[in-house]
Amino acid sequence: MGFASLGQNVKISDKAAIYGADQMQIGDHSRIDDFCVVSGRVTIGRNVHIAPFCLVAGGVPGITLEDFSGLAYRVCVFAQSDDYSGATMTNPTVPARYKAERRAAVQIGRHCIVGAGALIAPGVVLAEGTAVGAAALVLHPTEAWTIWAGSPARKLKDRSRDLLALERDYLAQDQAIAQGSAIAQDKT
Repeated sequence: MGFASLGQNVKISDKAAIYGADQMQIGDHSRIDDFCVVSGRVTIGRNVHIAPFCLVAGGVPGITLEDFSGLAYRVCVFAQSDDYSGATMTNPTVPARYKAERRAAVQIGRHCIVGAGALIAPGVVLAEGTAVGAAALVLHPTEAWTIWAGSPARKLKDRSRDLLALERDYLAQDQAIAQGSAIAQDKT
């Protein structure tokens, strides 16, 4: 498909729509499921999951999903958005001089999880370990290792970091498997 870079063991459904693959980087063991639309400048780390029916619209500014992050069903992430105030025209069929799009990169940190139906607006930074509840509207940056919900999203409480020990174990196992595979190939 002509990706800028593509890791090992990446799975992309043949029912997903990928636009601008040459602007996308995808890390090892990541997955994009059925009926997703991924477009524009998008960087996906390792072990990232994008569940069915997600929209990841990186546009010009770009969207980054760091390692071990995930988007549940029907999540929308936008790095660009029209001005809805009525001061300008909207939609992609109108020339840019008649519009006032907001364009700002989005960053979804390591170990972030975004619940079903949530919407992430342009310019949002989900700090490491952020959990976003289903149907949340995230308009502002979050604090690391916190849980957010609502419309607009608000901090509910802190989130456990216990999963970091599991990450260390997983990465050690993955590295051992990779080294074993390399040794086996050398012997053949």
